[in-house]
Amino acid sequence: MRSGSGIRIALREVWAPGRGRDLPPVLLLHGARVPGEASFDLPVDGGSLAADLALAGHRVHIMDARGYGASTRPAEMDDPPLENPPLATGVDVVQDVAAAVRGIQARSRRRAVALVGWATGAHWLGWYASRYPGAVSHLVFYNSLYGAVDGHPTLGRGSQYEDPERPGEFNTGKFGAYRLSTGESLIPSWDSSIPVEDKTQWRDPNVVDAYVRLALASDPTSEQRQPPSFRAPTGALSDSFYLAIGRKLWHAGTITAKTLIVRSELDFWSREEDVPTLKADLRRAQAVRTVTLEQATHYTHLDREERGRGALIKELTTWLGSRPARKHGFVT
Repeated sequence: MRSGSGIRIALREVWAPGRGRDLPPVLLLHGARVPGEASFDLPVDGGSLAADLALAGHRVHIMDARGYGASTRPAEMDDPPLENPPLATGVDVVQDVAAAVRGIQARSRRRAVALVGWATGAHWLGWYASRYPGAVSHLVFYNSLYGAVDGHPTLGRGSQYEDPERPGEFNTGKFGAYRLSTGESLIPSWDSSIPVEDKTQWRDPNVVDAYVRLALASDPTSEQRQPPSFRAPTGALSDSFYLAIGRKLWHAGTITAKTLIVRSELDFWSREEDVPTLKADLRRAQAVRTVTLEQATHYTHLDREERGRGALIKELTTWLGSRPARKHGFVT
């Protein structure tokens, strides 16, 4: 899909043969660091939210925003990171979502698409839905910041993300256009949110291994550095900093889609206050439901079924209008 001059957006489609005619197509959007396939379609049991939604009857599309995965990386990502400002902010990614939705509309011959976003991905999808309400049938915010509250334990004022010389501004001088992440760096935030010593009680090691492997494989240059590392634009961090200090980068008041707000109780990214403030602004939405997943982490869709994953999938499939399905093969 084309999104602006020289930018192509990758879409990965997952479906179960013989199903999906009566249900809305679904677009999944990743968060700030790890792109689509590694986030939503791991080739191990319990690692593919896309497959779960496909088995429930949807045609699922996983997009990579510009600078991530199989989508075009801006030329600035070949420069040292500090030579350029943050890449792929919400202004850019909303254009990418628009391109992806146009492609899905053309393929499915549906006017409206269901959108499901994780963390920053949900913020971006909400921004899109506020601008193009008629193109969205269902909208799911999953562990997302909204921006009506000033204060955050790790992202906001006084954090490493604030410019020490310009309070209230993102620290571009420290983070630049993109950041590098090793496989090992993906695990600490997950570990710290699991409230038991034995992390395997919460997640399958095979899921963790696949998550790290596919994240590194998403960048063709990852093996050129030691240890291997993949690039991710910092526009998501910039957006998130401003949301964390109370700036509304967009307003939910124009959204008309049937909207589900899901927050994991142990999430470190979103805040409890994001849920009621977002709900209060969704005055034009067809319907609104809020759900707290008890004792669930930021990575609920990658955790074990009994640790919140099963509850999350039930909420999603019910809200999106899915029917119960027997397990059978699916296609990617």
